[in-house]
Amino acid sequence: MYWKLENDVESARFLTDHQRAQAIERLRANNTGIGSREFNWSQVIEVFLDPKTYLWFALSLLLNVGAAVTNVFGPLILSGLGMDKSITSLLNMPFGAVQFLVILVSSYAAQKAKLKGAVLLALMLPVVAGLAVLYALPRDSAHVAPNLVGYYLLAFLFGGNPLLVTWIIGNTAGTTKKTVLMVIYNIGSSAGNIIGPLLFKEEDAPGYLPGLRAVLGLFCAMLAAILAQWFLLFTMNKSQERKRVANGKPAKLTDRSMMDHYEAQDDMDSGNGDAALYDLTDRKNDEFVYIY
Repeated sequence: MYWKLENDVESARFLTDHQRAQAIERLRANNTGIGSREFNWSQVIEVFLDPKTYLWFALSLLLNVGAAVTNVFGPLILSGLGMDKSITSLLNMPFGAVQFLVILVSSYAAQKAKLKGAVLLALMLPVVAGLAVLYALPRDSAHVAPNLVGYYLLAFLFGGNPLLVTWIIGNTAGTTKKTVLMVIYNIGSSAGNIIGPLLFKEEDAPGYLPGLRAVLGLFCAMLAAILAQWFLLFTMNKSQERKRVANGKPAKLTDRSMMDHYEAQDDMDSGNGDAALYDLTDRKNDEFVYIY
């Protein structure tokens, strides 16, 4: 990674001059900046003053508690249904297939709909339903099929991390701010993976109801956190509009970074875009448009 992966668009050896210019225009359009190699302490301070940060951390933590649960709890569910290890392994294969399909479909849907938060919210609903099914049903041979369906529904949560990362990056500008924020995301992810397995204790077998109840509550909290972040981004966009009007710019700007094809930028409806060429944060750039 260190030797072979380029540091930024401007130094990318695999791009032609024309492609490099195109890539810079794309970055200029989304106002997230073209990158900087300077560490900026003011951006670090802004990370911790930004209310979005704490919701990003909460979303990372809550999502990855569930991811850890499936790795630990899945085999426990299947073994609790009275199946041997070979059958348990075979029944885990559809779970992996669902994960793979969910990641592809959810990423495609988010790109087409131009909505990260809405797709993330939609992914969490089957997870909550699956947890509710597993909590309500006994682990016995009479309920094998519904228990398996409930378990397979948990695979929807694996579409969450790719969407969450792109949602964070798409709503953050400033190289140092993005870097620190991704560290915070990884701290939340690691903490979630530590906490998840601790919720399930051997003495709670085969139902593991206390652990399921806790995880169900955590995913309901995640639904609330997604909605809270959505509302916060909406209010911050309104604040950005007021800043632009005060600075003599149009209130509404066209976010050309979300378009499928390049269109020439018009200063009247897109801003001048020059701010994106500097290492400004989303809070400092009045032309930044937060995405939902």
